[in-house]
Amino acid sequence: MTRMLYIIIVVSFLDTFIQLPIITPYAIDLGASHMLTGAIVAIYSLTNMIGNIVGGHFIDRFGRKRMLLFGVVSVAVILLFYPLAQTGMQLLIIRFLHGLAGGVLIPAAFAFIGDQTKKAARGKTMAFTGASIGIAAILGPAIGGAMAAKSKVEHVFIFVSILFAITAILIIKFVKDTYTTTDRGKASLKQFIPLLKNPLIMQASLAAFALMVSNGTLAFALPLKVEEISLTAAATGMLLSTFGITALIVFLTPINRVYDRFSPVALVLSGIVFIGASLVAVHYMTVFWTGFIAMIVYGFGFALIFPSMNRMVADATTESNRGKAYGVFYAFFSLGVVAGSTFSGIVSEYLGMPFVFSAIVMVTCGVVLFVIAKVRQKDVNYLH
Repeated sequence: MTRMLYIIIVVSFLDTFIQLPIITPYAIDLGASHMLTGAIVAIYSLTNMIGNIVGGHFIDRFGRKRMLLFGVVSVAVILLFYPLAQTGMQLLIIRFLHGLAGGVLIPAAFAFIGDQTKKAARGKTMAFTGASIGIAAILGPAIGGAMAAKSKVEHVFIFVSILFAITAILIIKFVKDTYTTTDRGKASLKQFIPLLKNPLIMQASLAAFALMVSNGTLAFALPLKVEEISLTAAATGMLLSTFGITALIVFLTPINRVYDRFSPVALVLSGIVFIGASLVAVHYMTVFWTGFIAMIVYGFGFALIFPSMNRMVADATTESNRGKAYGVFYAFFSLGVVAGSTFSGIVSEYLGMPFVFSAIVMVTCGVVLFVIAKVRQKDVNYLH
């Protein structure tokens, strides 16, 4: 069943990645301004954050499978409304609903995986979940960019809707719930407060925020940067796929031994440095190859961060609160995209430096995460 969950993760993230090279141009074609376009990119993650938190509670309350199926079916239906949009505001409303419905998917899938994986094996397991996302990062932008270039953009949304419909059938047939009725009774909204105070979850959530600030910046600003240097949407897809390929290499080769040799916090901090450097390089990009190298560096940083922060959450929780914990965690994930795309739109409008802004945010988050880690280490040493 774990393999089925990896497939679900691929499809869920494909929904996000496939739209990266097309959603900004699509919004502009509908007459949206740069600021409205930034809001259109961001609103998905804003409502996704609400879906993460509310869905996280219901994942613990009603079980993983039921909520996962609800999210998949809802997204499949909402995707069919994208081709009907006639204005930027209509697209904003569709994105609002899309994010809300999809917010339950990833917390449910990762709660499933956390339930089934022993603590000693979580590093490797989370690397495989990272590989699943890497596959989505490779296929999504490439498919989205290619389909947009060769046919109508609307066909992309219909294609993804069909994928989600097929996934719903697979969930019904092959996925068994890992959560018993007795365990469901333990779920309580009061558990959110202790989770927010848990140092590991705080660190993981901050890492998620930092990572997705950078991703939100790429979603908004990379298509514009590529257009600025006279390249096509297909080039944007290739650049975004490059970081996915790089991450996949790290996840599936002997390089993945780093997850067992180094602490999750050290890996996250290193990843933040790599991503910050890559964003600065994209700011100065004038030719395709500069962006290509920058995306390799970005992919390596992504590979260091993603499995490490997910392992932090799994290690800090039990079955009775894991859904809520991943809900909180992925809410920060979504908040990062909101901050990245929204402020990138504003910075692009007035300063023209969205990638530099994102790099500064990354470094700031890295410093805060480092301080939290040091304080936690002192507390542990004091107790011993």
